[in-house]
Amino acid sequence: MTTSHASLPFDLWLFDLDGTLVETAPEIADAVNDTLAELGLAPVTLRAVRDWIGHGTRELLIQALADRTGRAADDVRADPAFAAQEAVFARHYEARCGTRSHPYPHVVPTLQALRAAGARLVVLTNKEGRYTDRVLDAHGLRGYFDRVISGDTLPVKKPQPLGVEDSLLRFGIARERCVLVGDSSIDVETARRARISVWCVPYGYNMGQPIAAAQPDRIVPDFRALLATAHPTEAAAVPVAH
Repeated sequence: MTTSHASLPFDLWLFDLDGTLVETAPEIADAVNDTLAELGLAPVTLRAVRDWIGHGTRELLIQALADRTGRAADDVRADPAFAAQEAVFARHYEARCGTRSHPYPHVVPTLQALRAAGARLVVLTNKEGRYTDRVLDAHGLRGYFDRVISGDTLPVKKPQPLGVEDSLLRFGIARERCVLVGDSSIDVETARRARISVWCVPYGYNMGQPIAAAQPDRIVPDFRALLATAHPTEAAAVPVAH
């Protein structure tokens, strides 16, 4: 097993991407509306897009098309025309990645501090790999992470716990020394299935629901609070009553 770092509460930190590390909803909405316009459909709102984020951009596009055409999501998913529609979205989103997104406050210095203390850092997102790479590269974040697990890296994605298990084995770190930092009930469920700790930020995308409803172990007001256990002078993390 990897030696624990006494100055940190955890040795392995898994981070969701959209809504946790990076504010991406505006440029995702731009790409969705670029796609809808090309398909001759009316645009959707930024609020709707925020509520659809979580299961990967493919599912988000399905929700948008269902909303604009009045069809069931399953019908859109099964439509032979969907592959071509998804290709239109891919072209637009690849062009939009990095144009209207930004890391949330205190993300970069916190990642720097965790790495300096010897922690292992992993991105665990349901976003498809080609888009994950573009977002991380656009904001110079890739170098902070030991591994990036996207929605199509492994056979299954969150809330299945395989990404957590893969990371625990890869880095030889005990389950009790691992935390998933996210923004949604998907992240909480993933952590519960993997039997690891889960801390959540309150500012991300949780399908329109307050994150407290998902009962993470802690709600951290911003990234500075991730270091609160190691550095009590930082902003305190907020425990959640179960």
